[in-house]
Amino acid sequence: MPLATIATERLILRPPRREDAEAIYQGYATDPEVARFVIWKPHRSMEETVAFLDHFLEHGEDGYPWVMTLTAGGVIGAMHLRVHAPWSEFGFNIARSHWGRGYGTEAVRAVIDFGLELPEIYRVQAMCHVDNGASARVMEKAGMVREGVLHRYMLFPNLGTEPQDVFVYAASEGVLHRYMLFPNLGTEPQDVFVYAATR
Repeated sequence: MPLATIATERLILRPPRREDAEAIYQGYATDPEVARFVIWKPHRSMEETVAFLDHFLEHGEDGYPWVMTLTAGGVIGAMHLRVHAPWSEFGFNIARSHWGRGYGTEAVRAVIDFGLELPEIYRVQAMCHVDNGASARVMEKAGMVREGVLHRYMLFPNLGTEPQDVFVYAASEGVLHRYMLFPNLGTEPQDVFVYAATR
């Protein structure tokens, strides 16, 4: 994917650089509260952050990675929009020192707008653990709709070894709205129901 930069009133989302490693490590990568509801464990060394960032930079072909910076300067978080046309999915994290200031909502709105402007994308979605009320509120404030719960769907290594329930949010209303292409029904993505059996 081509690199992209997004500017909002207070934030700049820009592609990460290797020299961001120290700010990421010092700002949030070691914080167990930031890592609680994400799919990576807190970093134990700067070398781990550098390796994580190198992997991120080398394997960004499926989407758009960003570090979240203040317009005045300083890395405060990260976002990643993964493209799985006809839909895309994002994740984000913000340093605890910047929680509660509306930065998440501002960034999510901008990424939704960016995603829906991609010609191959009809839907932008995100998931969060059912106990992650802060992320749920961010997505609702950004105008996303909670479409349902996926039971025992995702592993959160900081919460144990069993898959956890997640909420599914989308930028447009529906049940996995405009999610899947059915070639015998035309060229536009169609809505689908999700059924599952879990143990």
